[in-house]
Amino acid sequence: MVVPPTPENLERAAQVLRSGGLVAFPTETVYGLGANALEATAVAKIFEAKERPSFDPLIVHVADQEMLRVVVREIPPLAERLIERFWPGPLTLVLPKSAEVPGLVTAGLPTVAVRMPAHPVALELIRRAGLPVAAPSANPFGYLSPTRAEHVERMLGHRVDLILDGGRTAFGVESTIVLLAERPVLLRYGAVTVEELKDVLGTLELQIGESEKPLVPGQLPQHYAPRTPIRMAPAESIPLEVRRRVGYLAFQEVPKGFKVVKVLSPTGDLREAAAHLFEALHQLDRLGLEAIYAEPVPEMGLGRAIMDRLRRAASNP
Repeated sequence: MVVPPTPENLERAAQVLRSGGLVAFPTETVYGLGANALEATAVAKIFEAKERPSFDPLIVHVADQEMLRVVVREIPPLAERLIERFWPGPLTLVLPKSAEVPGLVTAGLPTVAVRMPAHPVALELIRRAGLPVAAPSANPFGYLSPTRAEHVERMLGHRVDLILDGGRTAFGVESTIVLLAERPVLLRYGAVTVEELKDVLGTLELQIGESEKPLVPGQLPQHYAPRTPIRMAPAESIPLEVRRRVGYLAFQEVPKGFKVVKVLSPTGDLREAAAHLFEALHQLDRLGLEAIYAEPVPEMGLGRAIMDRLRRAASNP
């Protein structure tokens, strides 16, 4: 059931979480599928609803520092600097987990991925529930992430107790993930850019490679994929006879000859392009096309996150 985030519905959703149920809710990145992060049987419902393998860890969402200390065993000085700069916001930190967090949340790892979302609906829901919320994206495992409540309803509606409709999400790509151990390591490109992180940290090691046993979400070789085959190619490299049968995801300009074209940002703004990425792919995926071709975008700032998602979605990465 999709409902607006009124105070009454937020309280109702909080009660669903406290009772061990599932609530889909908006964050500033994508919609999340939430359950009580401290209750293994509740978390198991996430894996069941998404058909997600249990070796893929989840991100835990908190509303304040007190809740963070329930989830993690320690907060290193570098983490404190990043929290001060980017929280609430689209940055996930990987820290030593506390004994309170079930192993199912972390896929048995000694660390937990945790963030404080900036979306007011997400924060208010977590505050009202009074507990940390484990929440991957609210979509079937491996499929396109949802940026609207209607995406969640179409894909998982019958498996979720309640969907809070907060409109379209602002960033449109998932959070950036940084591991904080002896040194900071970037594990996933996301809405906080490499440049922004280096401005705080000075140096940052990149570890973006694919993994069959991921440390964090989004590290599997193929992910974020539509049902329609997707390929990366500049428009000019695609023969005219092929263009008539396929859709094209363009960065800035509309190329000729394609059956349908979706443009991510007419002005070439990478933030706007990221915000529209998954929504455009959802629209193309529903048209029964032979294939979707995607134009590469500049790999700087949020362009790195866009290209990461497109490469993992592509059938010929």
